[in-house]
Amino acid sequence: MIRAVFFDIGGVVVSSPLIAIHAYEKTLSLPPDYLNVQIVSRGEGGAWQQFERGELPIFEFYELFGRELSDTKKGNEWYSQHLRKKGVDPETVELPKSLAINGRELFGMMMRGAQYDRYIIEAIGHIRASKKFLTIALTNNFIEPYNSILATPPSATFTPQEELAFLGWTEGAVPKALRDLFDDFIDSSQVGMRKPEPEFFLYACKKHNLKPEEVVMLDDLGINLKAARTLGMKTILVPIGETKQAVLDLQNILDISLLSAVDTTSKL
Repeated sequence: MIRAVFFDIGGVVVSSPLIAIHAYEKTLSLPPDYLNVQIVSRGEGGAWQQFERGELPIFEFYELFGRELSDTKKGNEWYSQHLRKKGVDPETVELPKSLAINGRELFGMMMRGAQYDRYIIEAIGHIRASKKFLTIALTNNFIEPYNSILATPPSATFTPQEELAFLGWTEGAVPKALRDLFDDFIDSSQVGMRKPEPEFFLYACKKHNLKPEEVVMLDDLGINLKAARTLGMKTILVPIGETKQAVLDLQNILDISLLSAVDTTSKL
């Protein structure tokens, strides 16, 4: 019996940060997913991964994130491996000879571009109205970096308010309207764990007295869902632009109607 639905945030409840990454890649004439392949290939020690666990202050993250993504030697090697897995000859793709990625600019684009998804918002409303299931956000997120900005003293060149406005965080890294959608909001930067680490999923289960087989997990990344399935959870992949189908899949699992008002744009 399913007792809870775990929702990823970026790429499920709000639009994917990959959209902003792809737009940034286009401005630099980079091949599709070049930067994302770099981020993923860095593994658990990469700037992005450390940042999501709350291990890097945001200004250190900006610098390291940009420096890592500017490393074309490793970037081209990883992207060539990525192409070969897809059956594409790397010799047919023009790879960059040098890059100067601005980590702050890219992260700002990713944060400011987030928009609520109407199908997912509608589904969450129906789930909560049914009073049959817990709704829990399980997200690689940035509450602690937000707190670190607030704690940074103003200077002649910096104010916390200006930096938060740059990131679109004037209402917080997790606005109240977003947090209030869920029975619980579990943020990687606060607990020092991130998906796809099994401990992160198990932490959420233990906190709410759940067995993994009592959970459905929605995420836009297959690597996260693979970890959830290994623990026994049911999973639903949410590709970019396919949230409606994901809600239909969830509806079949929960056996309640989730789409009765999908033609009305949801607003928070």
